[in-house]
Amino acid sequence: MKTKGVFIAGTDTGIGKTFAACSLLHALRAAGLRATGMKPVASGCEETPEGLRSKDALALIAASDPMPERYQHCNPFAFKAPVSPHIAAAEMDEEVTLPPIQDAYDSLAIMHGEAIVVEGVGGWLAPLSDTLRANAIPLTLQLPVILVVGLKLGCLNHAQLTARAIRADGCELLGWIGNRIDPDMLNPKENLVLLNRSLAAPCLGVLPHGVAPMSAAASLRDAADALRDYAP
Repeated sequence: MKTKGVFIAGTDTGIGKTFAACSLLHALRAAGLRATGMKPVASGCEETPEGLRSKDALALIAASDPMPERYQHCNPFAFKAPVSPHIAAAEMDEEVTLPPIQDAYDSLAIMHGEAIVVEGVGGWLAPLSDTLRANAIPLTLQLPVILVVGLKLGCLNHAQLTARAIRADGCELLGWIGNRIDPDMLNPKENLVLLNRSLAAPCLGVLPHGVAPMSAAASLRDAADALRDYAP
């Protein structure tokens, strides 16, 4: 089976991309696919005896089966400062470039999987360097996109702008996932109705608040099916 890859984008920072990506990995595994996660660029990493490690990348690895043989296959660019990647990289005299990301993805595809879930960093246009934005990753890897919408006040505008940018950049919006990051959000059903009408892409699931990714996997069966059946 040819590897199916998908890029997990978000409407902003802190809206649950990692939670959605891990939940999708569990959903893909429940559907019988070998599924591995990838976090190409991460800032805010912790010092360990083995080197810098991203909490998000480690969560993706834990949700993967099979797991990457090398940490760097999941997370080729790890930076210490919890700031925008282009600043964090500069503080370490490094620069994010695309060839190592392509090489890491190819290694995962060859060794590991029927499905690769690639989690972005920040929002769609988060700076990776002076010349690169986060959108360069799905464009380079030629991946369809699933957009994670953090369900909170302001999400309607953020979601529509991001969906418009994804399409304007020439990427395919496979669908979107709602994530209930604000359990006290007013009128959530009405917001979901408008998102369904305005994003012109299928809703692939709505993630509940305060549960583990494995427990949330059942909410993303449609997302797993969409990726399994995807043919560019």
